[in-house]
Amino acid sequence: MATISFPLIIEYVFSARFFDAALTTLLISLSALFWGMMIGLLVAMLQEARWRSLRWVAMGYLWLFRGTPVLFQLIFAFNVLPSFGLVLSGFTCATLALALNEGAYMAEIMRSGIRAVGSGQRLAARALGMQDWQVMRWVVLPQALRIIIPPIGNQFIGMLKLSALVSVIAVDELLLVANQTASSNFRYLEALSAAGIYYLLMTTLLMIGQFYLEWALHRRRRGPAIQPVDIILGATADAGRIR
Repeated sequence: MATISFPLIIEYVFSARFFDAALTTLLISLSALFWGMMIGLLVAMLQEARWRSLRWVAMGYLWLFRGTPVLFQLIFAFNVLPSFGLVLSGFTCATLALALNEGAYMAEIMRSGIRAVGSGQRLAARALGMQDWQVMRWVVLPQALRIIIPPIGNQFIGMLKLSALVSVIAVDELLLVANQTASSNFRYLEALSAAGIYYLLMTTLLMIGQFYLEWALHRRRRGPAIQPVDIILGATADAGRIR
């Protein structure tokens, strides 16, 4: 029976290599989430456009990136783009593929938030002389933001865990470093346990941050209080995504 070495786990947790790998994982997740939000907002606005051609472009994007696995998209970006003369680093490929994939899911989240704002408010804003972009900027988006923050928080936590897939394109993120460390001495239990501690620490901090952000928004609206356990268990968020 295998025995676990707790001192070795502690050594891994506090090692510079594991810390740097965890930082890389966090940076990939933050970069992919940021660009995914930008792409998602653009696609959501294209879905609301008056011109049918723009709506078809948005639907094509959603069909492509929601219909193929994110692992396929990662490998495609890393292995196929160089054939077209576009050579990117592993970190850039990972961020690009995850952001494009995330944008497809963010678009649906943002579209639901935009549509949740009543049409009467848009008509009232236009009656005041606002242009369409002003209505979106000053009336619709501020209200939609309060609606979409909980699912975006869940998306970020999911993105953090999904970033483990970038190990297949040799990015020195947490899972790859744990596997490489364990391959030198075959102590997989300790190496993966150290990686698991980092994942749990980062997701816990994100859940706490999501709770306080939601609490602040509800306090501004003077709504019913939210309990921390509701946020941690995901009771206030939308259903999980399927990739």
